[in-house]
Amino acid sequence: MTRANGSPAGGPDGARRPAGRRTGPGSKAVVAVLCALLGLGLAVQVQRTAEGDTLATARPDDLVQLLDGLQRQEDELNAEVVQLQDTLARLRRSGATSAEALAEAERQATALGILTGAVAAGGPGVVVTVEDPSGRVSPEVLLDAVQELRNAGAEAFQVGPVRIGVDSAFTGTAGAVDLDGTALTAPYTVLAIGDPPTLSAALAIPGGVVDSVRRAGGTVTVEQSQQVRIDALRPPRTPQYARPADG
Repeated sequence: MTRANGSPAGGPDGARRPAGRRTGPGSKAVVAVLCALLGLGLAVQVQRTAEGDTLATARPDDLVQLLDGLQRQEDELNAEVVQLQDTLARLRRSGATSAEALAEAERQATALGILTGAVAAGGPGVVVTVEDPSGRVSPEVLLDAVQELRNAGAEAFQVGPVRIGVDSAFTGTAGAVDLDGTALTAPYTVLAIGDPPTLSAALAIPGGVVDSVRRAGGTVTVEQSQQVRIDALRPPRTPQYARPADG
């Protein structure tokens, strides 16, 4: 089986609180969510930095396009980290009113919903169509396509009728590919939301996904769009072991 896979919430410091000011369960939940998102952002940034790509044979124009896109993503991640740190500090200082806590929780729930595939997503991106007339495109090639798009900054994916999640898995054999237990049929369609030129350039790197599909007798078409809609949702899961950490 081939898998498609890409912080502890701190408690109060124990200082005496001013009389009449209490932190309710809503505030604790918001702080926990913010800490989790901050850790996720840092982990993604470290992962992207640590992952090495074989770019030695890439064209200079492709490398420049990818570098520009990655720089934008790094700037956005750094800005998000600063924003989360500021919000977390503000909520801890003020104790957060119920309205503030609710608004912040809703915003973070939407962001988490997109990352986990629990809500629909829309935005600029690419529509990738993989033709496989010979039935020789393997699950690994489709996995590589998703990973290349992820490394180039794609934030949400859908392959055929299936929303990609952190535990998604491509299985089967060439010409008979399954994704999370759902049979995929050629032509395979991959939807990805992110910077269109950067995503397109990532797939076209020499020796990458496009070349792999061609060697298998297929073709790849990449259409850039300012409005890609991803409607498929991941089924909800109940954690078996994980539980919210006590404050």
